[in-house]
Amino acid sequence: MPLFAIPFPVLDPVALEIGPVAVRWYGLAYMTGLLGGWLYARAIFANQKLWDGKPVAGAAIADDLILWITLGVVLGGRLGYVIFYDPRFFFAHPDQIPALWNGGMSFHGGLVGVCLAVWLFARSRKLPMLSIADVACAVAPIGLFFGRLANFVNGELFGRVTDVPWAMIFPDGGPQARHPSQLYEAALEGLALFLVLRYFTHVKKVLPMPGYVSGVFFAGYALARSSAEFFRLPDHEHFLSIGWLTPGIAYSIPMIAIGILVIWRARRRTAAA
Repeated sequence: MPLFAIPFPVLDPVALEIGPVAVRWYGLAYMTGLLGGWLYARAIFANQKLWDGKPVAGAAIADDLILWITLGVVLGGRLGYVIFYDPRFFFAHPDQIPALWNGGMSFHGGLVGVCLAVWLFARSRKLPMLSIADVACAVAPIGLFFGRLANFVNGELFGRVTDVPWAMIFPDGGPQARHPSQLYEAALEGLALFLVLRYFTHVKKVLPMPGYVSGVFFAGYALARSSAEFFRLPDHEHFLSIGWLTPGIAYSIPMIAIGILVIWRARRRTAAA
């Protein structure tokens, strides 16, 4: 137990009230992430240099794409949390499933939702699915960053007990000081992964190799998430919590294999062209 622990900042979950409508910080964080992702996607589609002079679509396509992605994130993320992490509670309290303002979103569920949304969007617009997926993956860390900040504001998904100087006492974490693991994840899954993907899109300019950025995202996220899991409080009741293994790591391991496979296929297709 550290001599001095940082108390969790007292934050009113409601950022703004307009009559009967309450705007919560949790929702604002997700809205900010989606807005940032939309603007960045427009910039990527509009930059012809990144596409070797042949962008797959104009910047305006991002306006519609973001709506599909939003639906994928919200529906997939919430249903993934319900199914993957706490099915017993939600099956006993189905009225709580729509209560997004209380927190509880699964990245892996959201990923499935976004993959389905991107596939349907590309199919409906007759666009190359892998190239659209590459843009979606390039902007995803922006949403992940603000999503993890939303977890921090809600005081959820906190870390293991620790004595590091920046340890924090969370309202629902008992009297013991813990890792602010939500901020670790914001740094790894958000900032660090964003910079890695930007290196590949803007320096290596791999967007003309459909699928490459998606592969880097899959593998990069899995490594970032698995690293953060060693500081995050595991769900000991989950059937995938076995020793060092946690649900987050277990769900991320296949992503590494998928990412490597997608990168290999993108390079192979380019070499054969």
